[in-house]
Amino acid sequence: MSQTRRSAAWALLVTSVAGFMAALDNLVVTTALPSIRQDLGGALDDLEWTVSAYTLTFACLLMFGAALGDRFGRRRLFIAGLTVFTGASAAAAMAPGIGSLIAARAVQGVGAAVMMPLTLTLLTAAVPAARRGTMYGIWGAVNGLAVASGPLIGGSLTEHVSWHWIFWLNVPLGLLVLPLARLRLAESHGTDARLDVPGTLLAGSGLFGIVYSLVRGPSDGWTDPVVLTALSAGGVLLLAFVGWSSRAANPMLPMRLFRSRAFSGINAASLLMFVGMFGSIFLLSQYMQNVLGYSPTAAGLRMLPWTGMPMLVAPIAGFLSDRVGGRPVVAAGLFLQAAGLGYLACVVTAHASYAEQLPALVLSGVGMALYFAPAAALVMSSVRPREQGIASGANNALREVGGALGIAVMSSIFSAYGGYTSAQSFVDGLRPALITGASVVALAALAALVIPARAGGPRPAPAEPAAPALEATAG
Repeated sequence: MSQTRRSAAWALLVTSVAGFMAALDNLVVTTALPSIRQDLGGALDDLEWTVSAYTLTFACLLMFGAALGDRFGRRRLFIAGLTVFTGASAAAAMAPGIGSLIAARAVQGVGAAVMMPLTLTLLTAAVPAARRGTMYGIWGAVNGLAVASGPLIGGSLTEHVSWHWIFWLNVPLGLLVLPLARLRLAESHGTDARLDVPGTLLAGSGLFGIVYSLVRGPSDGWTDPVVLTALSAGGVLLLAFVGWSSRAANPMLPMRLFRSRAFSGINAASLLMFVGMFGSIFLLSQYMQNVLGYSPTAAGLRMLPWTGMPMLVAPIAGFLSDRVGGRPVVAAGLFLQAAGLGYLACVVTAHASYAEQLPALVLSGVGMALYFAPAAALVMSSVRPREQGIASGANNALREVGGALGIAVMSSIFSAYGGYTSAQSFVDGLRPALITGASVVALAALAALVIPARAGGPRPAPAEPAAPALEATAG
């Protein structure tokens, strides 16, 4: 095996494992909440914060983490973020009370926000352009599996071992990856420009307000003064961030990037896709347990045709994107996922058999798999090499906001039409929520069609303007 292929293989292993850890912790806690409450106590709001604390810090600091990596070294910051994430995971596993668990989860989010956007830039730097689609496919498959299998892994560990192990799981993985990252990844930088402190503060504060209102709205009510204030302030701060970034000399996220149809289209598609996917998985995992009576492990196993499909199909999707471009693969995947969610909305009942649900789960799984790999290629190919770090951070931030928005919107629709009082009431709320999810993912497919043809395929990198070039040195 050539040195280039070995470097690419090591980069794929390191970045995929790190991405898996960060993506997994979005939903891994959800099925463990009753056991956590039994051991540590706390009110319902406290339990919700064990999920929300991670989402908030993760979403709000993603672009800042990417900017730090571009400025001070992507490998260096990746290792720092992974170290913080691993240490915070151990602290969460040993938390003596609910307050310390929430604090540890917030620190986990900080570490994940630094390392997650850098996984894609480090992988891009290590892989030749002609093979990136396939590598993105594997990377996307692992990340998609982590997002979708979070409730299964969390439920299985809680049911058969202990809830502490949903956090302990990260520690050996982190200790394995840290030396490999130091020895096997090449250092790279984006630009030597000064950090955009005003832009960082505006973006972080704005995202905090938006995400806070989204995670608190369903439980506190959308008319709650704190929720309304956070939503309004977040929107104003994000508008101020757009204004600042449009005129600043070295903005954290240059607004000119959105003039690119490829960059705008894939980010719009990513945001909408995560709205539909996150909200659907959140409700369907509860449907299988609360309505159909499956244990957390049994429910997770029955979701495998959806959640496990990326491991089989995403590498093929990456290969296809190398040959025909990313747009048709992404659009086809999103249309299939929309069809799968629409099919589920038609067949869910209080006594639905697994055979009735299976075709929809397969359709959704294939669709999700076709999306992940080409989406990564489209994001990275839509900007100059020195801007790939911040492009990855922006895309990840939008996906996190989309996930929080999906859970909030679909939970609100569920509550408006049904509830937890009976199996039929749950189905009454689930069906319109799934229809909404299918409609949003269909809109994501239409957004993907805005992307220029052949975008995301193998093509030469755009010429750099007169600015510090991408720097890569073996370390």
